[in-house]
Amino acid sequence: MDLKHSASGAVESGDNYIATSKSTDMITPKEKEIKANKASNAPVEGYKVYARRWAVLILFVFYSASNAMQWIQYTIINNIITRYYGISDKWVDWTSMIYMILYIPLIFPGSWFLDKVGLRITALVGIVGTCIGAWIKVFSVDPSLFYVSFIGQAIVALAQVCILSLPARLAAVWFGPDQVSSATSVGVFGNQLGVAIGFVLPPMLVPNSESLETVGKDLQMMFYLVAGLTSILLVLMVLFFQDKPPTPPSAAQETSQRLEGNAEQQVSFMQSLKNLMTNRNFIFLLLSYGINVGVFYAISTLLNPVVLKYYPGHEVDTGRIGLSIVLAGMLGSVVSGIVLDKTHKFKETTLAVYALSMVGMWIFTFTLDTGHIAVVYLTASLLGFFMTGYLPVGFEFGAELTFPEPEGTSSGLLNASAQTFGICFTLFYSELFYSYGDVPANVAMAVMLIVGTLITAATGSDLRRQNAQVVSANARASNAAGSSAGGGVDNSVAVNP
Repeated sequence: MDLKHSASGAVESGDNYIATSKSTDMITPKEKEIKANKASNAPVEGYKVYARRWAVLILFVFYSASNAMQWIQYTIINNIITRYYGISDKWVDWTSMIYMILYIPLIFPGSWFLDKVGLRITALVGIVGTCIGAWIKVFSVDPSLFYVSFIGQAIVALAQVCILSLPARLAAVWFGPDQVSSATSVGVFGNQLGVAIGFVLPPMLVPNSESLETVGKDLQMMFYLVAGLTSILLVLMVLFFQDKPPTPPSAAQETSQRLEGNAEQQVSFMQSLKNLMTNRNFIFLLLSYGINVGVFYAISTLLNPVVLKYYPGHEVDTGRIGLSIVLAGMLGSVVSGIVLDKTHKFKETTLAVYALSMVGMWIFTFTLDTGHIAVVYLTASLLGFFMTGYLPVGFEFGAELTFPEPEGTSSGLLNASAQTFGICFTLFYSELFYSYGDVPANVAMAVMLIVGTLITAATGSDLRRQNAQVVSANARASNAAGSSAGGGVDNSVAVNP
């Protein structure tokens, strides 16, 4: 590869080909970079990271949460919604599944849109849709107006297309190589935060009252609260959410931006899709990721009837158990991101988290009927730590396996797989639960996780993005050594406001 040093201190490549990594994770690319560094006694860093990246990331977290909190808004108070609107359990389940169904056909245009217009415009379209859908729900508080509420929910579901693919892209665009995994974890944290709020807030704001008029007033208050929050976030996003920093934060991102700006070297969206769909390891990841997240979606959607079967009248506890799952998952996400940034052992981390998710599912299955709801809190938290903690791990492993394809496209496909499996598993889980009980339904999900663990074990460790960093590190070390006689090169990392 023809590599040279630019005037800004960044590595430029004369060739758009990034060799695939042959790393087996026994010797990580990071370790290779350190060895190259020591060999020349020259630092390899030279890319600027900007302090404002944290403001952009935190704003995205709340934006993502405002959408995700509405996903489970109805199903967590299933029994109250069915009584107020006079509808069946299935219709309430559909308020959750509409998120999954609408995402699948829109993932390809959504990924194309992200690649064409960038982070800012995509995020603004998403927050506008989320805000509009939330306000429509305000006008649905009447037993005969469930269809209005469903329309609002569908619009919010459409807006998630402009959210779910962004964490990996935002992290790659704004953060350096030693922070990108942690930043992705924090980005996914936003979705989990929203789900957590969606679990705990509706049971608190809309208690199970005998009076339908009281239920209606409580629903009105909840809808106004969500609509007001999304309106505030819309203003903040317009004012402060930025597309990208003035300069790339890493060699991998510089390569991606150069390819995007070069019409001759730029790969078309369809060619990028073809590259992804012919990548054997990425196909394995699509299947395993979809299975894991699909199981989480199914359990979350039917958590209310499953818990109330053993603990009648514990609607608030149901929400808090859901909250425990997601809070534990947030912690798991952060821990996983830190582990990835420190070790760069993507395959080992992914497999370990997946296998422990499967173990957690078996424990959860056979502890529901102990008669002690505290046990359910504990086992649900254990399940959540690994199952939802897996989300950013899957995103980052996908970005490694598919570099230099756009992160938004790879993460979008992973989300599409999750939504597809989520629909299938939710319908399957619901049918088993209402026909045969919770144990067969949960065992079926645990078996699916065994299959996913085996697929993960069969996935190769082809770390292309890490390999690009190694190539850049070696070239920079060589250039630094060669220029030392002429006064050296300033390779320090600058953090700008």
